[in-house]
Amino acid sequence: MDGIIIVNKPSGITSYDVIRFFKRRYVIKSKIGHAGTLDPLASGVLIVCIGRATRMSSAFMALEKEYVARMMLGTITDTDDIDGNVLEIRPVEVCEDDVRKAFTRFMGEIEQVPPVVSAIKYKGDPLYKLHRKGIDIVPKVRKVLIKEMEILRIEIPLVEFRVVCSKGTYIRALCRDIGNILGCGGVQTKLERRRIGSFTINQSLTPGEIEKQGIEKSLIGLKGFEIK
Repeated sequence: MDGIIIVNKPSGITSYDVIRFFKRRYVIKSKIGHAGTLDPLASGVLIVCIGRATRMSSAFMALEKEYVARMMLGTITDTDDIDGNVLEIRPVEVCEDDVRKAFTRFMGEIEQVPPVVSAIKYKGDPLYKLHRKGIDIVPKVRKVLIKEMEILRIEIPLVEFRVVCSKGTYIRALCRDIGNILGCGGVQTKLERRRIGSFTINQSLTPGEIEKQGIEKSLIGLKGFEIK
């Protein structure tokens, strides 16, 4: 069995829980993995690679991503999202115009420090595992590209926005940094990945839909396959 399945990952489970779903329900003798981790809080497009398609994982991960996110101003956590431990609550004394101006500072190529709780590895261990042991390693700054950013709704302290970005961009770090620019802090409260390259949420399947129609009908084969 070779190919990919475009999964619509529900919020509340890990990306590897999706792989466990396939392993438990289907006899898959080939290699299986996903291309690009989504945090448990996040939902949306997750590419699952099976068989020879696992060799293409790095190519899938290099594709641009599109997200719709919701940020809450005034809260700071250790994970940069609402699931983390609250470190500080600050008053939100900003207006809509302040928020719009802050967003413009994050367009184009920017330097970003990933969250201290992430799948990034330090000496072979993911940072989130080190965090559980009480060890926080601040990752190295990296350059990422914010290709598009559109504010969809502002109801202070909540801001909903759409982002098209490069590989390696952390949206919760973006929420943190925008909040810091505004002086009140900010956390991500919701995230949906709408697209990876040309693979969209509209063609994705929930685990329940895959179970209903079967893995064979859900699989996109590699014949004539092209990454855009």
